[in-house]
Amino acid sequence: MNRILIMGPPGVGKGTQAERLAQHLGIPTISTGDLFREEVRNETPLGVRIKEIVASGAYVPDEVTNELVAERLAWADARDGFILDGYPRTVDQVRALDHILAELSAQLDAVVVLEADHGELQERILLRAAEQGRSDDTPEVVARRLEVYAQATAQLISAYDARGLVFHIDGTGLPHVVEARIREALDH
Repeated sequence: MNRILIMGPPGVGKGTQAERLAQHLGIPTISTGDLFREEVRNETPLGVRIKEIVASGAYVPDEVTNELVAERLAWADARDGFILDGYPRTVDQVRALDHILAELSAQLDAVVVLEADHGELQERILLRAAEQGRSDDTPEVVARRLEVYAQATAQLISAYDARGLVFHIDGTGLPHVVEARIREALDH
């Protein structure tokens, strides 16, 4: 399984687990958050817009996200597989991803859904904000993100579950323990 989507609420460890799994499989991690932060860091017109949207706790519009993901999936290093982190987040993005992958003659192999208690997630995010200086991780924004995630992703998980692609993984515990759970689930 080399074309994997990793999902879960903010702070559950998607980025950490995506990187660990990508290293194990020898494929790239494609994080919409990283793509967005690169645009913001480079102060592109799109980056300025993204910064305002993220600061409000909202998600970047689908058309922008879809374009960035399509461009990144076309890179040679993603030809034999990838791990998507943070995309898709809407039903329209699921359709867009299906279209992007069809154009690349590819399809998803698995959807890993990391799960954790919301109280633990808030603690993790606020700690990450302090450690990494991430100004977009305030308590108000975190609460809003968790709310938006819960509302938006239930139907995405159901859609992928109907395709038989979903693996629900307990995202609590040390990173190597969570990684072992993911690898075991994907190996079966």
